Amino acid sequence: MTKAKLLLLGVVMSVASAAFAAPKAAAAPSGIQAYEEKEFIADFTKFKIGDFAPAQYLTPEYTIKQYNLRNLPAPAEGTHWTYMGENYVLVGNTDGKIMKVYNGDIFYHR
Repeated sequence: MTKAKLLLLGVVMSVASAAFAAPKAAAAPSGIQAYEEKEFIADFTKFKIGDFAPAQYLTPEYTIKQYNLRNLPAPAEGTHWTYMGENYVLVGNTDGKIMKVYNGDIFYHR
């Protein structure tokens, strides 16, 4: 093959490989969003947002009152933070519905 044909072949192959290259990954979440979880395991059970926490986590003994010291946002009216299986979980006061989950490492967020 001539140099021109080899050069053209090289250009075509590089363009084709660029078309199949993996897309760039989206930027990683920053701030406390980096600690958000969609599902977790506690008490040998897998939970996800929308599930209901066991009744023990609705008791005052499990309620986190100093949420700001753990870098958690203030709980909405009718909810409270609890700690389940190394995660901070926002649950409804009456029904225990899981609203939001943060990995326990949020405690160290600065």
